[in-house]
Amino acid sequence: MRTILITGASRGIGNKIALKALEEGHRISIGLREPNSIKGTPLDPKISGEENIHIVKYDANRVDDSEQWIESSLVRYGAIDSIINCAGIFKRTPFLYKEMEKKEIDELIKINLLAPWHLAKVAWPYLIRNQESRLIFLVSMSGKRSKGKLAGYSVSKFALMGLCQTIRNEGWEYGLRVTAICPSWVNTDMSSQVNSIAKEQMTQPEDLAKLTVELLKLPNSCIPFELAVNCNLES
Repeated sequence: MRTILITGASRGIGNKIALKALEEGHRISIGLREPNSIKGTPLDPKISGEENIHIVKYDANRVDDSEQWIESSLVRYGAIDSIINCAGIFKRTPFLYKEMEKKEIDELIKINLLAPWHLAKVAWPYLIRNQESRLIFLVSMSGKRSKGKLAGYSVSKFALMGLCQTIRNEGWEYGLRVTAICPSWVNTDMSSQVNSIAKEQMTQPEDLAKLTVELLKLPNSCIPFELAVNCNLES
């Protein structure tokens, strides 16, 4: 059983990962900008049991929220050994952006890169106490290659991939293992406007959740750093 912090669990991939982790018997602490968003769902502690679900208000835009979330989780569980970062935003900011789009670049960098960086940094002293800690980041195939005119999004995800590599280097001696999960299209709200591939042919959130939670079972000697997940042929 692991004690896991999960971001982005209000819906989509993060939600399915949280449900799967709970099903597998892990203790989960979920950071939500709107804690009431899971009220009445299977992630509601009043429905699925309060002993293995901890809900904390967390806004990736607010630096102080990371400290408060981690402190609250430590009080509740006494330890943190894993973080699964699913939070992120998507914007179609091109290289030749318009002046009004400039703020989008800052938003992409802040949410997709700096927020998970800060959360992992604050949790670091507790993660390295455990010789089998895990940091899993939902990066995207856009962190491995660039397609179309998504300069802002791609840059934020390439930077996140670089962060993953560096954290792996610095945490290796402490038994901390990092995995960057890189899916292409996943059948979520983010891909709702995509018409080039049918929704049923996309990677499904439930399947990605299974892959993610399976990583938590593997020994330190068998942890993939990069997990590319394709629903179509990449070239």
